[in-house]
Amino acid sequence: MENESYYCSPMASSSVNDPSQGNSYQENFSCSESNSESSATEEESDSDAAGTRQDQEEPCRYYNSGHCRDGKRCHYLHVCKYALRGNCRYGAKCRLKHLSSSSDSDGGAQRDISGPYKWQLEDGHGWKDIANDHILEGQYSQPNIKGINIYNTPYGKVSIDFKAMRVRGKNNLRVRRLDGQQTEWIWFYSSSKGWTKYGEKDSKGNSGPIQSSEIEKKFQLNRNGSPTFNIGSDIFKIRFRQMRQVSGKRKRKVVRRPKYQPPQSGNLIGRVTSAFQRVKMSPAGQSESPEWQFGGKSGHWHTFKDSADIEDQYQKDFNGSMSLTVKGQAYKLDFSAMKQTNQSTRATRFIRRV
Repeated sequence: MENESYYCSPMASSSVNDPSQGNSYQENFSCSESNSESSATEEESDSDAAGTRQDQEEPCRYYNSGHCRDGKRCHYLHVCKYALRGNCRYGAKCRLKHLSSSSDSDGGAQRDISGPYKWQLEDGHGWKDIANDHILEGQYSQPNIKGINIYNTPYGKVSIDFKAMRVRGKNNLRVRRLDGQQTEWIWFYSSSKGWTKYGEKDSKGNSGPIQSSEIEKKFQLNRNGSPTFNIGSDIFKIRFRQMRQVSGKRKRKVVRRPKYQPPQSGNLIGRVTSAFQRVKMSPAGQSESPEWQFGGKSGHWHTFKDSADIEDQYQKDFNGSMSLTVKGQAYKLDFSAMKQTNQSTRATRFIRRV
């Protein structure tokens, strides 16, 4: 069956936790304390409930357990079930096959993907590509974004939870992110300034004591590990299972997100033949016009004075951009990446729609 494309548009979460507070972080990649043990159970429940779905869209539970006696005769996918959902913590080190590296030698139904990632929805009639899925990827790559809401679809509101990688409140819909194993994962920690990338230089030009790439290497070696590093005489530990950075009695939240890879312009042509038609969104529980905000210092958000004009332009082209001038400074707003760029200094800030 030929996949039908969906169309979606971004919305920053209207309930993002303040990273400077001590409340439990719920926006992170699905390896947090609150979800690390439940994801497999949810996955098997989804599989058990999918008796009427096409077998070839489901990962083989026996292959994932270590051995499938049916081999090439198996009607299920012989791929890592976590990679199929887009949250395999082992990445290229995984002992199981990922879609991009699958071959016929190990048997089972298999499919490859092109590009670094692919987002899909499943409604009981096979997985369908989400057109313009770079919008989801752009939101997913931001450490402070909880998920994305899509309104006025054939299914009503579709609320995608990035943490659990599922559709909230709709048992007949599922979502997944296929990873082409070209993903560069970035590690962030929460601070009074918001989310900061590990190893990022400070105002004095000094790099942090440990680089994001180093953490990822340790994570690939042992997803349940707790690597340590020093800052002066203080010893810091990153607990992967809890996604926390610990030093003495102080704890910081940690999150792992993919580095955003914008699509090649040619890939978008012809993909807007969509079942989602033109999607209009507003934050849950809000009937008034959404507000546009930009990220400031100390993790605070500030509302644009031209918020209404920005919303009008956004409704005309969800994937477009617009220019505006503030106090003599020219800025460009990129809706697909949800970023603001100072045209003179090239400094960037995150923007959001709440």
